[in-house]
Amino acid sequence: MTRILLLGGTTEANDLAKRLSAVGADAIYSYAGRTQSPVAQPLPTRVGGFGGVPGLVRYLQTEQVTHIVDATHPFATGMSENAAAAAAQACVSLIRLERLAWAPQTGDSWTMLGAVDDIPAALPNLPARVFLAIGKQQLHLFAVKPQHHYLLRLVDQPDAPLPLPNTSVLVARGPFTAEGDIALLREHRITHIVAKNAGGLAARAKLDAARALGLPVIMAERPTLPKGPVADSVAQVMAWLGHTALRGV
Repeated sequence: MTRILLLGGTTEANDLAKRLSAVGADAIYSYAGRTQSPVAQPLPTRVGGFGGVPGLVRYLQTEQVTHIVDATHPFATGMSENAAAAAAQACVSLIRLERLAWAPQTGDSWTMLGAVDDIPAALPNLPARVFLAIGKQQLHLFAVKPQHHYLLRLVDQPDAPLPLPNTSVLVARGPFTAEGDIALLREHRITHIVAKNAGGLAARAKLDAARALGLPVIMAERPTLPKGPVADSVAQVMAWLGHTALRGV
């Protein structure tokens, strides 16, 4: 019997959920719960944390999970580390669905830094207009540069006061287009773009727009994730799981 825990919250995870549902897989989709209105899934879902590695081990054993697919965000290091540790303890097979990282192209002006924490110091001291495309978890890091105007594009309306005094907030969910992002950057007179190297297609439009407009991008490199099997496509994950094992469970 194959029973799958899909750790999701990404476009790739959503695509995988559709494929698993289409073949009749016995699978559970797990959200971290940070988004107020997550995309509806064709699989049974659970929301929230597991209680660290011990809690995840208990969950795997109670639910008789045989396979974990870690399709979380490339910067969700805590969940990936917990999943790897719990899978090893519970003797559960694990694969990480990891979208390909972005790479600079001709015409790009990128500054690559080791972590998001390093980015505020790399911003200019004179007031600038910054597209801060990093989500909402690390906005507080940029409070040291309050002189800038920050454009935030978030999935949900902020539910608490923002730590930045001068912001514009756009609530929108990708995928986005280069044409749309060019118009957005022009409208807000953006001078700098800050991003994480999340990879994939859904959010790369801002980088294409930056190239078209000749804007500098300051980008955080991906963190190091646990070693183990890695797939860069839904098809590879399905092959790893095995179609025949997924039918009729």
